[in-house]
Amino acid sequence: MPRHSFPIYIISDAIGDTGQRIVNAALAQFPDLSQSVVKRYPFISQESELEPILKLAVKEDALLVTTIVDPKLNHYVATYCEENKLDYLDYMTDALQLLSKKSQLTPRYQSGVIHDLDKDYFNRIAAIEFAVKYDDGKSSKGFLAADLVILGVSRTSKTPLSMYLANKSYKVANLPLVPEVPLAKALYQVESRRLFGLTASPEYIANIRYNRIKLMGLDQRSCYANLERIRQELSYAEEVYHRLHAQVINVEDRSIEETAQIIEQAYQN
Repeated sequence: MPRHSFPIYIISDAIGDTGQRIVNAALAQFPDLSQSVVKRYPFISQESELEPILKLAVKEDALLVTTIVDPKLNHYVATYCEENKLDYLDYMTDALQLLSKKSQLTPRYQSGVIHDLDKDYFNRIAAIEFAVKYDDGKSSKGFLAADLVILGVSRTSKTPLSMYLANKSYKVANLPLVPEVPLAKALYQVESRRLFGLTASPEYIANIRYNRIKLMGLDQRSCYANLERIRQELSYAEEVYHRLHAQVINVEDRSIEETAQIIEQAYQN
């Protein structure tokens, strides 16, 4: 029986737009597959990053599409797929080998070189992909690779600020600060000029959180909007900023654009 829907995973060592275009072109020939979910996994550079993606692909019986130039990573994917009977397409290995054979030249094996044709555009796209991947502290690896690291308690506009700066080609990682959650050790290795802590008055944050809870139809008595709890969170955040020598910015009644400008000026000086 025909399968009209299955997940497609695109794994790339850059932003993954090449694989996305290839998949879109192929899917256009199969209109009944238009509902298939396409997931993109950019900036993959280590086997440890590949393993959870491949495990999930097996679980979901996904089709795997890779655009990776590193021979070791490609070998890892190929071996894993063969052992787990996972269907996959490697768009780089055969092409590189054929070109090398025909030209008698050795490939550069450098990720993302095609993007040099329009560097500003692709730098911006890469920064946006980076911000999405490392939003809300999804991985501590982003802190060391980021241009800017933004810290703050919930509802201090970390994500919209990160995306705004990403649109200006800054690679941004952000982390919500929660007293009960230990800080990632990687943060202590980030130089202070790249660290920014966001703050505001407890009343300002409480009002934003209260409106958020109300909008979502949740219990308005939640500790999330409790003023005393917010004071505790802000006190913890101040302690973290001091410990990391982060530059502190009060975002109260300040637009995203204004905050971003302060961050840019501080980072460039």
